Amino acid sequence: MDRCVVLVDAGYLLGAAASLLAGEPARSCITVDHAALIHGLRERAEADTEQPLLRIYWFDGAPDRVPQPEHRRLRVMPRVTVRLGALTRSDGRWAQKGVDAAMHAELTELARNRACSDIVLVTGDGDLLPGLMDAKEHGVAVHLWAVQAADGDYNQSEDLVAEADERRVLDRSWITRAVRAKDLVGACAPPPAPRPEIAAILAAPLPETATADGGRSATTGAPSPNGSAAPQTPMAPGTGTATPEGTGAKGVPTPKDLADLGRVHGGPGAHPAQTPSGQPATSATLRWSSDKGWVERGAVEPPETASLPTLALLTSAEQRWADREEDITAVSGDPYEVGQVFARRWTERLSSTSHLEQLSAQYPRIPHRIDGELLRYAARFGLLAHKDDQIDEHDRYAIRAGFWREVEARTVVGGLPTAGD
Repeated sequence: MDRCVVLVDAGYLLGAAASLLAGEPARSCITVDHAALIHGLRERAEADTEQPLLRIYWFDGAPDRVPQPEHRRLRVMPRVTVRLGALTRSDGRWAQKGVDAAMHAELTELARNRACSDIVLVTGDGDLLPGLMDAKEHGVAVHLWAVQAADGDYNQSEDLVAEADERRVLDRSWITRAVRAKDLVGACAPPPAPRPEIAAILAAPLPETATADGGRSATTGAPSPNGSAAPQTPMAPGTGTATPEGTGAKGVPTPKDLADLGRVHGGPGAHPAQTPSGQPATSATLRWSSDKGWVERGAVEPPETASLPTLALLTSAEQRWADREEDITAVSGDPYEVGQVFARRWTERLSSTSHLEQLSAQYPRIPHRIDGELLRYAARFGLLAHKDDQIDEHDRYAIRAGFWREVEARTVVGGLPTAGD
């Protein structure tokens, strides 16, 4: 068949591009216009081989082989097929597993079936040498493309370079048509401070703890045992201990803080404790949603939130199909954006504005049923920290902050409280 096929090792292509443009091979250091990249690959392949394109195969790794947002966008593009290997973490670094084997199998199968006359390989891995030689034996011309190396040297296997029929280098000017380094200073460093909306959600006070004589503990700023107002002493997140005044630490309870308080004040595993009336302290549990502090897990949902419909109940079959298409083609998977998309759909489909007012009155707490649905929706975008199938804590706050920002923008009567209220 007189046509060409392109096999792309995405780990090599984007890693080498990141090294070239950002000086660091981490793909988090670059932003990629995948539509422009695919168009550029197709245009360059047809020009170099002088044959029409049959297909572009995009080989990449993904945790548990679950498609990430970029894979979801790529696989619905014309003439693009996505093949995923596993992505595993070892010694603090991510490594692809099975990608080379999948490329080798596709390369040899295309050649043996005479599906094309020319194959373009965008890779640097010498493990593909046997497949390249096998393709040549079946009469296929093999074109090997490299990304311009950051240090001016080869970033490909020398044996692979020697065996290819043709070789081209994708230089900086070509790469920058679709790839650019992130403009943010320290883009590859740890994430910056939370947005103000996230900070507002994090600023929930520590649980009040009752003292033996009926006063309040100093952590709340409420009356102390002698009746005077005690200064608030923030607790260091994750330690359950007070931090020095003036350090700027927030009194934000972490699960560990709450667990430590529980052992003292009647939580699971606590020593016997009594309330001011002399009764044993009630055991409480932390509900793992946007609720802050100790909450009683009642059997019946509070009436102010029980009437709020979930997005699933508000969505028709036609809307569900349209949502799926939008998720694949338009939603990037940024946690803040995910929260906004969910909130937009929920508010647009409400039949009564009273539901929106009910929800707004709960700020910053998202009712448990809706919060669970929100986090399950977010999990579709690869936001799970694949070690324990939980969404990263910072991402959870960003998801909820995006949710509240969109609800605020769509609230007709009144408005949501701000961080200064």
